[in-house]
Amino acid sequence: MPSVVGLLEQRELTARRRMDELREEADRIQAELAVVEREWNEWVIARSRVGEVLAPGDDDADTGEDLADPGQQPTEPSSSGAAKPKSMVPMWRAGLAWSALSVDYQRILHALADRGRLGQGPLTCQEMAVYFGLDPVPGKVEAP
Repeated sequence: MPSVVGLLEQRELTARRRMDELREEADRIQAELAVVEREWNEWVIARSRVGEVLAPGDDDADTGEDLADPGQQPTEPSSSGAAKPKSMVPMWRAGLAWSALSVDYQRILHALADRGRLGQGPLTCQEMAVYFGLDPVPGKVEAP
C-alpha cells in the first residue's frame, strides 16, 4: 500500500511539471506576441504615412510639426504650460503643431515618440507612471 506522503509527492511532481510546461508556453507566446505587435505597429505607421502622402492638401502651407510625426521635437508651447483641470485637448487635424498642446501632453507624446523611435513598442500605463515620476500603483494609473 503506497504511503500518503508518497502519493502527495507524485501529485506535486505532476503539478510542477505541468506548471513548468505552461510557463515555457507562456514565454514562447509572449515572445511571439512582441514580434507580432511590432509588425502590427509598423503596418499602422505605414498606412498612416501613405495616407499622409496621398491626402490632398497644400503641403507648402503646413509649417507646424505634425502630431503624427514622432521624429519631430515639440516646440515650446504658446500657452501657459501645464494642463489645467477640465482643459480641452484640441481635435487632431493634419498640420496641428505639438505646441497646440499643454506641456504635460507634449511630454506624453515625446515619451511615446522616443519609445517608438527606439522600436520598443507601446508604453503601458504603469511604465508611463514611472516615466513621469509617479508610483505605478492602481490609484495612479487607473481612472477613478
